[in-house]
Amino acid sequence: MAKKISPDLVGETFSPMPASWTKKDIQLYALGVGCQPDTELAFVYEQKGPKVLPTYGVIPGMMALGGMMGKVEMNLANLLHGEQAIVQHRPIPPQAKVECIGKITEVWDKGKAAVLGVEGLVQDKDGPICTTHATIFLKGAGGFGGDRGPSSEGINVAPEREPDHVVTYPTRPEQAALYRLSGDPNPIHIDPNFAMMAGYKKPFLHGLCTYGFVGRAILHTLCGSDPARFGSFEARFADQVYPGDDIVTKLWVVEPGVAIVQAETQKGNVVLSKSKCTFKPE
Repeated sequence: MAKKISPDLVGETFSPMPASWTKKDIQLYALGVGCQPDTELAFVYEQKGPKVLPTYGVIPGMMALGGMMGKVEMNLANLLHGEQAIVQHRPIPPQAKVECIGKITEVWDKGKAAVLGVEGLVQDKDGPICTTHATIFLKGAGGFGGDRGPSSEGINVAPEREPDHVVTYPTRPEQAALYRLSGDPNPIHIDPNFAMMAGYKKPFLHGLCTYGFVGRAILHTLCGSDPARFGSFEARFADQVYPGDDIVTKLWVVEPGVAIVQAETQKGNVVLSKSKCTFKPE
């Protein structure tokens, strides 16, 4: 039976959820977040591996979010994906049978809304592969008497200088239609009528698709395209990206193996903010 939102939910765990993927799933995800055969062949061609983008871990990791939705009373129409993070413990294998163990990590009362955090540990018979963390913002679900939570003021702020790296990737008109085949069928990203009913002018890109585009920029720019050098990536979703927009990733290396990340569209609107990644320097 679903439980009401309250601070008592913190620490609630879910039964391990089985998942699996094949090389075809890995390649489809890579294409869904913009990989190009001419420059990223190893990520889309089975005869070259395929290598696995580290952000693929959000796909099995998000099963934890689904588990929480079944445990907690919430109106899915009022749900917004607030933040996403992944920690890679070892390179993701190109095919695997795994389980995802989910846990509620935080419950905050923002007054007119509630914020819930959920962690997903993805592991196979050889141990942990990655840990994901997501927060969701539930409009109209606050006022239950909980703590407001910590302030995000000053977290992962870009230095007041030009970025060390700027990477621009175009998205395609069919980008959201392609990405949804990796497991996020929300009609708001493909159905114009549904998007307009939800208050948007047209379908927009999945936040996790944008996250994958930026993850590619991090991988190729800071990790030498080697997934084994990728450590972690945390981000806050700040605005929509529409299919056909450019995603401009700006990276400030602030110490060895740590960079502040910000993503914008070609129009200058920030779409990922308060973001940071870690990596193994050369």
